[in-house]
Amino acid sequence: MEWIDILGHGMGLVIGLILGLLGGGGSVLIMPVLVYLFHIAPADATAYSLLVVGFGALMGTLGSIQTKQVDWKTGGLFALPSMLAVYAVQRWGLTAIPTSWTLWGYELTKDTLIMGVFSLLMIAAALSMLNPKVEMEKKSFGNNLWWIICLEGLLVGALTGFVGAGGGFLIVPALVVLLGMSMEVAVGTSLFIITVKSLVGFFGAMGSGVEMNWALILPFMALTIVGSYLGTRLRSRIQGATLKRLFGWFVLIMGVVILLKEWN
Repeated sequence: MEWIDILGHGMGLVIGLILGLLGGGGSVLIMPVLVYLFHIAPADATAYSLLVVGFGALMGTLGSIQTKQVDWKTGGLFALPSMLAVYAVQRWGLTAIPTSWTLWGYELTKDTLIMGVFSLLMIAAALSMLNPKVEMEKKSFGNNLWWIICLEGLLVGALTGFVGAGGGFLIVPALVVLLGMSMEVAVGTSLFIITVKSLVGFFGAMGSGVEMNWALILPFMALTIVGSYLGTRLRSRIQGATLKRLFGWFVLIMGVVILLKEWN
């Protein structure tokens, strides 16, 4: 095993730790690791990513259940439409996109589109979390808020099915900024949502004919699961405001790095 393979698998532990600690964000590292270190095409890497994220988030969800940090009602309303959307995109959407095309004189590829959209979504989500002017106010399911949650789930599911991430970097800001949920509960709820829709999205990808390198991905996934368990145990020792800042800065930095990489 070459040093770059050791580094790539070692990142699985780091990704799991971040996923369990922040309820998302760790998955944004999976795509760069798969694409830039393991040299898997972005379109195929989305399936690998969904599998790893799904099982890593499952471990984090189990830990969140023990600490009573999962909002099942909100999570269910978010997860169902998100699950349907991510399956549809992985099963039929990605295969419908041309491998390359010309736009305004520039030649674009599917891989560049996926990674470019991925980085822009990360930056937007990070800025929403780092905005000090956003006040966190508790909201109820009154005033037809349920349909807003379902709409958010549908949109996030479609976007994360396209870029292959678990979507925590979009789900957590939605739960905190738009619904006023506490950061600690938002993290646990996000992990539950990510578990459901990521694994469903993976089966959608398998149905589209994606072939998996199991010898590569299983050790990586095992390390991610271990890291997720450790991150979940550490979360209760860190204040929500600190988690919010860590999440925002981490996702922002990663988004800028990926954007610069694809731009060049």
